[in-house]
Amino acid sequence: MLRLKRHEFVDMVLRCYEDLPPQIMDYLENVDVVVEDWPAGDVLDSQQMESRHDLLGSYTGVSRLERGGELPMLPDKITIYQRPLESICATLEDLEREVRKTLLHEVGHYLGLDEEALHRLGYE
Repeated sequence: MLRLKRHEFVDMVLRCYEDLPPQIMDYLENVDVVVEDWPAGDVLDSQQMESRHDLLGSYTGVSRLERGGELPMLPDKITIYQRPLESICATLEDLEREVRKTLLHEVGHYLGLDEEALHRLGYE
């Protein structure tokens, strides 16, 4: 199991974020991307997950498909969970691939894609 220092992991997430395709970046606005060690209990409950090892990332907010134009929205939030991701990866290359996949999965939720659509795209 890998164990990176927080700043090393955050740098990896930032690299993955900056490498998102331009056609996706054009739609990202008012979204915070944060790193936490583990998902909190209430997050696990909301995702119907039993083990904190099973949740690699989460999206909190109102997807672009559901937004109205009448009121300003609070920032949406994508959370990437460092320790669960590290626990499933044997190499730095594996970890970066999983971080990228997790980030794209959560961006997909922000854009309004459900789990079935993400699965079809290979971001389960």
